[in-house]
Amino acid sequence: MSIKVMIADDHVLMREGVRQLLEYDGTIKVISEAADGVECLKNLETVRPDILLLDINMPNKNGLEVLEEIKSSNTDIKILILTVHNEIEYLLKAVDIGVDGYILKDSESSELKKAINYIYNGENYIQPSLIPILNSRLMYRNTDKEKIGSLTKRELEVLIQVAYGMFNKEIANTLSISERTVKNHISNIFKKIDVNDRTQAAIFAIKNNLVKLY
Repeated sequence: MSIKVMIADDHVLMREGVRQLLEYDGTIKVISEAADGVECLKNLETVRPDILLLDINMPNKNGLEVLEEIKSSNTDIKILILTVHNEIEYLLKAVDIGVDGYILKDSESSELKKAINYIYNGENYIQPSLIPILNSRLMYRNTDKEKIGSLTKRELEVLIQVAYGMFNKEIANTLSISERTVKNHISNIFKKIDVNDRTQAAIFAIKNNLVKLY
């Protein structure tokens, strides 16, 4: 019995190439394709693949948004992200949402098929070259949890506003507090999370999923 796969990628040549690679030996069958996130979700209303091969960079809805929507619906579709993004933040976000696999587009076809088979059989698959940095970041993030836990509820609110690029006056208006209070909160935040400026604070918030990348 063939593994049923759906491909969601906005590049026609990419979809055609992947389809040919996957269907070459008859063990995998591509049953549907989508050119963007909205079309992907619409197709899933009528087709039921075993595995969704999902790109991140797509119009209308990107791959992370599609992943989040599918996982929140508690369907049994397995999702393998196939992307050019080797940045750890994308991988971390995908792992946090619950992705079943993550592989880069420069991989060999044998590794793609291996990932599909692993996922089909109930295992997770992260491209081996990405695992060391993923483990390193996860360990680092565990220490960040202590820093986040040291923040008061108000300080956490201020940090999120800083990460979104808001100025002190905007934060003050949004939270109905004075600018002086905002400055005090920011000073305390910098000390607690061990950063020196707003940019570093924003990076801290992003990598710890306090704000969304998309």
